Amino acid sequence: MSLPIEPEKVSQILEDWEKNPMRKPRIAKVTVNIALGYSGERLQKAAQVLEELTGQKPVFRRAKRTIRAFGVRKGENIAVMVTLRREKALKFLEKALEAVGKRLKAKSIDEFGNIAFGIEEHILIPGVKYDPEVGILGMDVIITIERPGHRIVRRKRMRKKHIPLRHRVTKEETMVLLNQMFGVTFI
Repeated sequence: MSLPIEPEKVSQILEDWEKNPMRKPRIAKVTVNIALGYSGERLQKAAQVLEELTGQKPVFRRAKRTIRAFGVRKGENIAVMVTLRREKALKFLEKALEAVGKRLKAKSIDEFGNIAFGIEEHILIPGVKYDPEVGILGMDVIITIERPGHRIVRRKRMRKKHIPLRHRVTKEETMVLLNQMFGVTFI
């Protein structure tokens, strides 16, 4: 394992997961975002590329406010995104991590264990060919990681408004999970 964590801490985390399977985190969703900052034909092509990569219809995201310097109007479509769950998420994540060489920065993990990274060119993803009509697009990939039982925040009935810190996923646990599942190394 090539993780920036002490081996004792890694073995302690793995032992904790072995003793109590409800403590082992899982990948809840993977969000893929292509933000161009303007609408038009190029945004439609970005949506087409995203649909080909993920196998799911993307959603257009609108501008929240008008920025005259950039020529953006409030309510104009400026980005496309897709949220993947379960098998589709794992399948896409395998390809996306291959595009970045299965190396991620440890500082890209937030305090709740979620991680985000960027892919500079979509043609780096295995199996994608360059199309001169589309050009080259970059994208952001956000991985949301949570423990079983986190659903109580989102459910409709008897919603709990706060999850205690002991139930949140730590940075170290995210590193160990991604290393176990995909062989990711952290720098």
